Amino acid sequence: MTSETGRVPKSVQNKRPAQVIVAPPPGVVTGPLPPTPPVQGRSPFRVPRPRRSATPRPLRGRRAAGPIGVIALVLLFVGLFVVGMGLGAATGFDLGSLFRGPDEPPPRTFPVLDPSRPERLEIPSIGVSAPILEVGLANDGSVDVPPLKRHNEAGWFDGGPTPGQFGPALIVGHADTRTGPSVFHDLGKLKPGDEIEVSREDGSLAVFEVNSVENFDKDKLPVQRVYGDYTRPYLRLMTCGGEWLGGREGYADNVIVFASLVDSRDA
Repeated sequence: MTSETGRVPKSVQNKRPAQVIVAPPPGVVTGPLPPTPPVQGRSPFRVPRPRRSATPRPLRGRRAAGPIGVIALVLLFVGLFVVGMGLGAATGFDLGSLFRGPDEPPPRTFPVLDPSRPERLEIPSIGVSAPILEVGLANDGSVDVPPLKRHNEAGWFDGGPTPGQFGPALIVGHADTRTGPSVFHDLGKLKPGDEIEVSREDGSLAVFEVNSVENFDKDKLPVQRVYGDYTRPYLRLMTCGGEWLGGREGYADNVIVFASLVDSRDA
């Protein structure tokens, strides 16, 4: 078609005839698609930035621990644990160093008592009422136990904290003898929430609450957990249990009561 003047406009002359694109047969690999022409304006694919939360203000009197401080603290504890494990593998664990405690005690958000020798142990739920004597280390480096003639008395390990101080105060006792049951015969019957009372030389009474009662193979005792936790005042009661092996080996396991100080009052 021509215009009334008989001339074809250039805009029409420059137009290319319509093309029909036929899809290639299956299996034919075609060339790459042409790049998408840039579009002016904002991209439709936008990743929103996370909102910045308000930085918490440090508590008065304390410095906020930055990432470097946290990493240093973690490395410190890992290093101490690795050193402890190395000493244990070489020497069978130095209980004296484990019971030494931290250089600086943690904040007191719970009862903490001054050092005072324990004198008597009361566990009402299993009918224990026994005097406490002092025990040290046996010849093999393990914690000693009361002599058999005093098997109805408990023994406080005098190389560790006294009950009520920061750290795990350890009290041991026999489960039985050839003549019958001993002071800690029913220790395994304790349950979480049961109370344990320790009368101390200074006239105070330290009240502990049972957290757990657990059995461990004597060759797989979690030494760091039993002896090395100084995050608060703890009590550990320990006796023998499990299968009777006979002879000098005795029982196969240790029965351990884990308890925390919850109260104190005058005895």
